[in-house]
Amino acid sequence: MPAPKRAYVRYTTEAIALLAKMIRHGRKQRKMTQMELAERLGIARSTLQRLESGDPKVEVGIMFEAAALVGVKLFDSDEQGINRLSDRMDDRNAVLPKHVYKARKTVFDDF
Repeated sequence: MPAPKRAYVRYTTEAIALLAKMIRHGRKQRKMTQMELAERLGIARSTLQRLESGDPKVEVGIMFEAAALVGVKLFDSDEQGINRLSDRMDDRNAVLPKHVYKARKTVFDDF
């Protein structure tokens, strides 16, 4: 029996489709063939075709690497900007609890 198909919310599928279009556009702007980019990424051309068609099952690392190779900026315009954003997120996460637990028991305090 085949595994059930994973359902994604619309925002996710639209974001993946947008990134795929941006990668395809960047590749074509740089006059790279699919085979050339696939070789640079160390993947099969068929995987790149899936990536460029917006397949959500393509590894996120491959998508990010493809974006970097064709000049698609995902978070900031340079490495320093990404580092600043990463540091800011570290600071924000530092003030949050390390672990989040579900309440095990509801407290009845209606006396």
